[in-house]
Amino acid sequence: MEYVIGIILIVIFVLIVANFKIVPQAQVYVIERLGTFNREMHTGPHIIIPFIDKVAKKVSIKEQVADFKPQPVITKDNVTMQIDTVVFFQITNAKLYTYGVERPIAAIENLTATTLRNIIGELELDATLTSRDTINNKITAILDEATDRWGIKVNRVELKNIIPPKEIQDAMEKQMKAERERREKILQAEGEKKSQILVAEGEKESKILRAEADKQAEILKAEAEKEAMILRASAVKDQKILEAEGEAQAIEKVQGALAEALVKLTASNPSEKVLTLKSLEAFEKAADGKATKIIIPSEIQGIAGLAAGIKAIAENN
Repeated sequence: MEYVIGIILIVIFVLIVANFKIVPQAQVYVIERLGTFNREMHTGPHIIIPFIDKVAKKVSIKEQVADFKPQPVITKDNVTMQIDTVVFFQITNAKLYTYGVERPIAAIENLTATTLRNIIGELELDATLTSRDTINNKITAILDEATDRWGIKVNRVELKNIIPPKEIQDAMEKQMKAERERREKILQAEGEKKSQILVAEGEKESKILRAEADKQAEILKAEAEKEAMILRASAVKDQKILEAEGEAQAIEKVQGALAEALVKLTASNPSEKVLTLKSLEAFEKAADGKATKIIIPSEIQGIAGLAAGIKAIAENN
């Protein structure tokens, strides 16, 4: 009896341990009771009823990445290309994810492919190649709305590769090559143009500088000549002033000497003969001049005759 009780206790312990569930972080367990949804078990320890409850699905609520294989799509201008997409999504409702759709990843892949075909079908090839952001945003909005009923939140969709046909790639490469050659020629032409402009501007500035230098040289030359003329005129003026001052001083000294002589002569009270002799000396000086006519006073004529008589008597003796 004790053996049976021990076995029963062991079985009960094993069943309790087997039905003691610890839900890890970022996971949700969907529990069914007798085949019907019962509850969701979130992070932490939980106990389920043996043989009645079971874990129907273990759902990860972390963000997941689905990389889908390339899908053939046709553009508005009838160009077939291959586009592969990457979808970033997160499960927000474990119940809807479990019971909402069969094989949800496959559903997202097919929904992505059909949505991508609809969007690309409205665009031409060039717009498709240059509108990645627009296409990504449109697909994200459409998928997010469609997957809400599956308990899935689509965070973003990225176009990983856009692969056009080989002939289109060759044509695009040729076009890009021609475009690069055109840009190169334009750059060369612009470089030559700028170079010629710089050379012309340099010559212009050089001519302007030379003209300004010549002008300054002429101005300086004229100013130098002007100053030289002023200095020469000033020197001539100073010379004439000095000469005039010298002459004036000489005349002043002569007149002073004459005046002094007259004073002295007057002071000595000269006789008539001395006065007569001085008159003769003055007449002699007047006669030595350059005058063509000389008027001799009568007094001097008498004196001259007297002098001649005296000379004759002296010779006879």
